[in-house]
Amino acid sequence: MTSASISNQSCYDILIVDDSPANLMLLGHILKDAGYKVRPVLNGSMALQVAEKEKPDLILLDIMMPEMNGFEVCKRFKQNQNLSEIPIIFISASNFTEDIVKALVSGGADYISKPFQAEEVLARVATHLKIYQQRKDLQEMNDTKNKFFSIIAHDLRGPLGGFMGLTEMMANESMSFTPDENKALALDLSRSARNIFSLLENLLEWSQIQNGLTIFNPQKIVLKSTVINCLKIISEPAHKKSIELIVDIPDDCNIYADTNMLQSALRNLILNAVKFTPRGGKVTISAATDNTDTAIISIKDTGIGIGSQMLDKLFRISENCRRAGTEGELSTGLGLLLCKEFVEKHGGKIWAESEVGKGSTFFFTLPNKF
Repeated sequence: MTSASISNQSCYDILIVDDSPANLMLLGHILKDAGYKVRPVLNGSMALQVAEKEKPDLILLDIMMPEMNGFEVCKRFKQNQNLSEIPIIFISASNFTEDIVKALVSGGADYISKPFQAEEVLARVATHLKIYQQRKDLQEMNDTKNKFFSIIAHDLRGPLGGFMGLTEMMANESMSFTPDENKALALDLSRSARNIFSLLENLLEWSQIQNGLTIFNPQKIVLKSTVINCLKIISEPAHKKSIELIVDIPDDCNIYADTNMLQSALRNLILNAVKFTPRGGKVTISAATDNTDTAIISIKDTGIGIGSQMLDKLFRISENCRRAGTEGELSTGLGLLLCKEFVEKHGGKIWAESEVGKGSTFFFTLPNKF
């Protein structure tokens, strides 16, 4: 086994369910030697609990177990919406046709008879993991397509329709407006145009990512000056809402990142913070380094906060997290998906902490060693 193949397989977690410690140990050694991550458990109840917390990529399941046999365990997995897609391979000493059929009817993807050969186990595991990964990739592609069409059909059509209505009003009725009314109309046009431009910019960047057209060119960056330059471009929405933008970053904080991707992530996160912060609030951009050659960047606001249910869905493309800002600002959730793509491209991670009514903080990590 080469190191490369072990590295590829080590991203897969396999749950082994068998009431025999000897069988758990044998299967565990076979799979660990092949580079897989293994989680052995002794019964079905424990398997269901572990799977809910850790969600394995594949399950090896014995049939004859106390309290709950493998058929019942499999049925419960398939009835659970969060776990139903996980492939289950039965491994049993029974060679009866009726047991094999019952295993497959209950939702099993395959059946291996004991005593088994290591080569057979590894071959079948690899096959079903490949199928599982293909299904996940296909689902992600469908989610991406649906998200793209949803944004075009709903989130872009709405602002464009509003913009057209404003221009028609200006063309047909502006002569009868007072100077103050004309100024208010011009401000509405400017706000609408800015929202449309921001959405189109995100759509273009996202489309380039999905098609592999985004160039990744990481280099040493002085973070504080990059943030300040970014704020010069996007500070107008904050100024209009009297929101204070605070930069709390050491002058010597350097990171290793792609400039365009970093600016896009900062732009989206800061604009989001402003969007969901009421007038007179604050948005603070901070950074610190830890002992793992990593910089932790945070954007903290004093806004309306995010409920726990939405917080869990923020970075999932399949979820609808759109909501309007404190003054009706446009929101699609696409900006956060872009941030996730860009941060993970650098090997970093992104997450959020929030409390309703008290604000939110978005964190992301980037390397600071070159």
